[in-house]
Amino acid sequence: MRVLMLSWEYPPHIIGGLGKHVSELVPALVGEGVEVHLVTPRLYGGSFDEGWPGLFVHRVDVPRMHEYDFFSFVSESNALMALRIERLIREIGRPDLLHAHDWLVARAAVECKHRHRIPLVATIHATEKGRGRGSLSGPQAQAIHGTEWWLTYEAWRIICASHYMAGQVREYFAVPADKVDVIPNGVDPTRFQRLEGVDLSDFRHQYAAPDEALVLNVGRVVEEKGVPVLVEAVPRVLARFDKAKFVVAGTGALLDALRRRAEELGVATRIYFCGFVPDEVRDRLYKVASVAVFPSLYEPFGIVALEAMAARTPVVVAETGGLAEVVRHAETGITVYPGDPDSLAWGILHTLEHPEWTRQRVENAYREVVERYNWPAIARQTIAVYERVRSEYERSDWARV
Repeated sequence: MRVLMLSWEYPPHIIGGLGKHVSELVPALVGEGVEVHLVTPRLYGGSFDEGWPGLFVHRVDVPRMHEYDFFSFVSESNALMALRIERLIREIGRPDLLHAHDWLVARAAVECKHRHRIPLVATIHATEKGRGRGSLSGPQAQAIHGTEWWLTYEAWRIICASHYMAGQVREYFAVPADKVDVIPNGVDPTRFQRLEGVDLSDFRHQYAAPDEALVLNVGRVVEEKGVPVLVEAVPRVLARFDKAKFVVAGTGALLDALRRRAEELGVATRIYFCGFVPDEVRDRLYKVASVAVFPSLYEPFGIVALEAMAARTPVVVAETGGLAEVVRHAETGITVYPGDPDSLAWGILHTLEHPEWTRQRVENAYREVVERYNWPAIARQTIAVYERVRSEYERSDWARV
C-alpha cells in the first residue's frame, strides 16, 4: 500500500505531540510494509527530498511567517504544498490513500482528495475549541475551528489518540460516532533502555544537588500545559519537603512571566527554567528525575507521560483529557485535580514520601507501556483503518466515476 501523508511537523521541525507522533508512526508503518510519501513544510531546515527504503520525505519551501497572520500563513503554505503534491503524483503515480494530520494541512489534503478522487484519513491531535476550554476567542480561532470541521467532514475516517479526543470531535464537529477510530499514541522505550547502567550523576548535578529530589516538567510553557499551577505548588511542596529542585524544560509564551512569579513567591532559586533542551538531554532528564509532573488543563493525549513511564520515572498528572486515560490513579501513577496547586503538591509529596508504593507504580507503568503503547502495534491498528477505507472506497460509486 502506498500512502501520501501530510504533516505540518516532521524532524527537524517538531513543536509538540503531533510531530513526535508522526516521526514515530511513519517508520513503524514502513516496518509493516507500507510505502509512505510524507509532504511537509520546510520550516527549520532539512533536505527538500530525502528517502530511505519505504519512506520518502518531500519538504516544501513556504513564505516567511512574519509577512502573514498565522492562519493566512498556513493557507499560503498549503497552496504550495498542493503544488508539490501534484508534481509528486505525476512522478510516482496515484497513491492508495491520503493521511492528513490536523487542520494545518487540511487545504492541501482536501484539494488532492477531490482532484484525484483519493480517500482521505485524518488524525485529529487537538482542537482549537478544546484549547480554549470550550470557547473560541476571536476570528482566527473561529477560522481554525471551521477548518477543523471541514477536515473531519471531508475525511473518510477519523483517528483520535484518546476517547477524550474522540468525544470532542463528535461534540464540536457533529461527527457520527461510527466514523471515529481511537488509536493511542506510543513511545519507543529503547531510547531509555540505552541509558540503563550509564552513570548520569555528573549530568544530574547540573540540575540538582545530590541530596535534592528532582521534580521535572517537560513541555511547552503555556497556560494549557498547567505550568502556572506547578509554580504555585512549589512553595507548598517545599514547606514539607525542602530538599527538592524543580526543573521546567521547555519554551513558551509564559516563560518570563513565570520566572517573575517564582521571584514573587520566593522560590526562584528552587525552580530552574532551562528552556529548550535537545532530545538526548530531555531523555537523560527523565532518567534522573525523582518524579515527572504534568499538570495540564487541556491535554488531548499526553505523550510526555508515556515518555516518563517508559523511562521508569514516577508520574503525577492532572486528571484531565487523555492523561486520565493513560495514567490510572494509584496503579501506574498519581492523578490530581486540574488547576489545583494544593492537589498537585499533594501528588508530588505522596510520590516523594512513599518510595515503596512509588516503585510499584513505576513497574506497572513500564509494563503497560511495553505491552500496549508500542509503535508496531499502533502501526498495525492504523493499517487496519487504511485497509477498511480502501475496501469501502473500492466498493463505492465514488471509485467507479
